[in-house]
Amino acid sequence: MRVAWTGPSGEPVVTVTLDRPAIRNAQTPATWRALAEVGAALPESTRIVVLRGEGTVFSAGIDLRAFTPEGIDGERILVDMAATDDAGAADLIAVFQEAFTWWHDRDDVLTIAVVQGAAVGAGFQLALACDLRVVSTAARFSMRETSLGLVPDLAGTHPLVRAVGYSRALEICVTGRWVDAAEAVSLGLAVSVTEPEGLDDAVAALVAVLTAAPEAAVRATKAVLRGALENDPVAQRRLERETQVPLIRGMLGPG
Repeated sequence: MRVAWTGPSGEPVVTVTLDRPAIRNAQTPATWRALAEVGAALPESTRIVVLRGEGTVFSAGIDLRAFTPEGIDGERILVDMAATDDAGAADLIAVFQEAFTWWHDRDDVLTIAVVQGAAVGAGFQLALACDLRVVSTAARFSMRETSLGLVPDLAGTHPLVRAVGYSRALEICVTGRWVDAAEAVSLGLAVSVTEPEGLDDAVAALVAVLTAAPEAAVRATKAVLRGALENDPVAQRRLERETQVPLIRGMLGPG
C-alpha cells in the first residue's frame, strides 16, 4: 500500500493506494492494519483523503488464502477464530473493522473512493466506507459474502442501506450480482461517473471544489449531515443551531 501527501493549490490531500495489482488488490489482515494506521496518523491539517486501487481493479475483496490452513505470511483468519470463543472471534472482527470506520466517522476530513474497476466484497465495503465515490464507466460493485455463506462484516452494511435503502441493499447482498457504474450513480452509490481516461481529472476537479470551501464549514457540515442519520427531527434542528452559532460568531469577529 502506498500513501502520498499532495496538495493542489497548497491544500493538503492524502492519497492512499492499494498496491497489489498482481492479485487485484486483494486485502489481508496486514492491509487492514495498515489502513487503520493511516487513519490514526493523518496530520492535523489533512482535509481530503483519496483512496485508489493500482491497476484495473479497485479491490477484489479479501485474499481468500487467509481462510486456508496455511494462511498468508502466518496469518490464518479461520484458525485464529477457531482457537477462541465467540466473543474472542467477534473481537477479532472488530479489529478488522477499524480499517473501514474512520473514513466516514471522522468529521475533520472528507474521504473519496476512486473506483476504476471491480470492487468486490471487502473492496465494495472499503469503497462504501468513504464519504464520496467517483467511478469510471468500467467500475462495478458486488457483495459476494452471502454467496460464500457469510454476511458483509467489515462495516459495509450501514452505508449500503443508507445509500440505497433496505430492500435494494438486501437484493444486492443476497444475489451477489454486479452493480455497474450507471446503476451505482442512479442508486446514490457514486456521485459521478466518467470515462476511464477522464477519472483523474474528475477527481482533481472534485478535490479542488471541496478544498475551496471554508474548512471549518466543511467539517461542521459533515458532522451535521452525519447527525441526521441518527437524530430525530427535533434533535437534528438543535444540532443545526448549535453548530451554526459558533460559525456565525467567527464571521462576525471579536466583539
